[in-house]
Amino acid sequence: MTVTIRLAKRLIELVSCSRSEAELYIAGGWVMVDGQVIEEPQYMVSDAQVVELHHAANLIPIEPATMLIHKPAFADAVQISAENRSADDTSGIYLLKQHLHRLTQCLPLERNAGGLQVFTQNFRVARKLTDEAATIEQEYIVEVEGELSAEGLKLLNHGLKFNGRMLPPIKVSWQNETRLRFALKGVIAGSVAHMCQAVGLKVLAMKRIRIGRVAMAKLPVGQWRYLMPHEKF
Repeated sequence: MTVTIRLAKRLIELVSCSRSEAELYIAGGWVMVDGQVIEEPQYMVSDAQVVELHHAANLIPIEPATMLIHKPAFADAVQISAENRSADDTSGIYLLKQHLHRLTQCLPLERNAGGLQVFTQNFRVARKLTDEAATIEQEYIVEVEGELSAEGLKLLNHGLKFNGRMLPPIKVSWQNETRLRFALKGVIAGSVAHMCQAVGLKVLAMKRIRIGRVAMAKLPVGQWRYLMPHEKF
């Protein structure tokens, strides 16, 4: 009969560390069983299995993660996994299961809108995007159909009401013949479509491309990447 023990206990025997240190090594993605990274201290291993501690292993606490996702329009959510991580992610961060726990979605998109989404474990990021939601500028590309007069463009920038209240000044300009660029703060669900309708336009698609100073850039649809250390909202 094969005898098995918890991975944390096996690691303690191998490297003479404490139980808390063993659990930190394992949760940090530094421990492999038969060449596969295992992140659960309670994982059961047998004497026949090879347990290794990565040569660069350290006990530095895992930093809370923030992910940027390119959400497709009308999608409920994008699954975060190794398979749909952007090849252009140069953060050097190893994807840990721990990064997927207790994620907070900040500044949610309308369901019919696509583009940049933010999920974070970092309370400072969550607090900034929540407490300063009214002052952080968001940028959208809005595809429309219909005819817009010069006066209509002026009204989009300032002069329209939503839910009976005057909307604050925003920045609206043409990106091309069918797409408008909106830069606005304190985005209210339905307000962009309402503004467009008020000047004779129908919204066909909406994509958020920037939140504050963080742009989605070339992140492909349905993929994600980590927020880089130098990036600040």
